[in-house]
Amino acid sequence: MRLRNITGSREVIGESRFVIHEPKELRGKWQERFGNTNPIRIEIGMGKGKFLHTLAKQNPSVNYIGIEKYSSVLLRAIQKSEEEELPNLLFIRMDAEELPTVFDKGEVDRIYLNFSDPWPKDRHAKRRLPSQQFLNRYDVVLRQEGRLEFKTDNRELFDFAVEELAKAGWKAEKITYDLHNDADMCEGNVMTEYEEKFSAMGNPICKYIIYR
Repeated sequence: MRLRNITGSREVIGESRFVIHEPKELRGKWQERFGNTNPIRIEIGMGKGKFLHTLAKQNPSVNYIGIEKYSSVLLRAIQKSEEEELPNLLFIRMDAEELPTVFDKGEVDRIYLNFSDPWPKDRHAKRRLPSQQFLNRYDVVLRQEGRLEFKTDNRELFDFAVEELAKAGWKAEKITYDLHNDADMCEGNVMTEYEEKFSAMGNPICKYIIYR
């Protein structure tokens, strides 16, 4: 279970130079904010930020934005950036439902979903980040040639995600039900904190890369 209440986390976030506090004002202007014309890639539900921090460090010619709605979790990502500041990494505290109000049409080059909340009850299906409802939102902000990558150890959630693709007009470019034993899909794989934990427990990791 994610920690959701750490005293003072909202205050730290409110003062952090790594967090964009009025993201809607930058809609269509994110490259200007980074001061370059490099592609914009986002992670939704970024957790403690290890995955995105690693990518940003490995790929200085790509701009990364981490999106997280829980203050206490975002706080951990901010702490990483304070220890090692990267000019191509920024954060937003918001709900993913707001994506089309923060990013312009086709402004995002790639989207990452990692170990998203499964929302197991049927009545909450539309809240799942790989649901048809969210795929429709991603369709707006992702450039036409862009890709979305999703990883999880939850097989039920992954099966649901695969079933949603056709409904939303997406297709799977690559798909695996055991990432760490798939040489092609695992090449260059960057693990999240959850991935390290679950794979160490012997849980197979599922992943797809999709496009429209």
